[in-house]
Amino acid sequence: MPKHTKYAAKQPDAAGFIHYTPEEDKVWQDLALQQQPRVNRLMADAFLEGQRKLDLPMHRVPQCVEVSETLTDLTGWKVEPVPALIGFSQFFEMLSKRCFPAASFIRSREDFDYIEEPDIFHEIYGHTPLLTNPHFAKFSQKIGEIGLQCEKSDYSWLIRLYWFTVEFGLMREEGEIKALGSGLASSPGELAHSVHEPTVVRKEFDVIDILRTPYRIDINQPIYFVLDSVEQLLEAIERDLLADIKDAQRLGLHAPTYEPKKKAG
Repeated sequence: MPKHTKYAAKQPDAAGFIHYTPEEDKVWQDLALQQQPRVNRLMADAFLEGQRKLDLPMHRVPQCVEVSETLTDLTGWKVEPVPALIGFSQFFEMLSKRCFPAASFIRSREDFDYIEEPDIFHEIYGHTPLLTNPHFAKFSQKIGEIGLQCEKSDYSWLIRLYWFTVEFGLMREEGEIKALGSGLASSPGELAHSVHEPTVVRKEFDVIDILRTPYRIDINQPIYFVLDSVEQLLEAIERDLLADIKDAQRLGLHAPTYEPKKKAG
């Protein structure tokens, strides 16, 4: 997660609604119309089924309160607007309470094809379809609960399990690789990259391996992990993840397969 952002959070009114401008609604519409054909071709059934359940509007930015109504009925989750960036401790706490934090701003035209920090398009279009699925909902809540038990020094280890599944996971369906993660669903470029790019390494799902795999947030991922079934996520959260983190720390991080990010200046 980036430490700074040029965007400012938009504040909801007393009824919980955020007043987006016509231009902001148009950005949502253009993003959704551009992305949906790719999503239909390349995303896993679990994501597509979630989209059908939510039936998000395509012509305007959805409101967190209206998305929450559907999610609450399905899995007991809700979506709550937050400032552009929040820390791991707040993120884990909210997940533990079945509350998904949604950055309330939407990207500008300048950042239409790529934005480093999460915006409302990523949060709602990318994340909420998976939260209609009881397995993903339970997995996300458990990640939050484990995060509250972690030392701060363990946060960066635990979040890799979320990153390589909910954010950038892949799924094997009838012998084909499909995209699953929310970061892929909302990314015009990385969605096809994750499924088709021949130089990408696609590894079998393994908790310890995931915990030891470093990543960068500002590039297309060189490594993805592939689930054979959603049930593997439930098996993962039945493990002693705190012990798994310690085991991963003893073994150490894998060598990065990407170039280090250059420091500004």
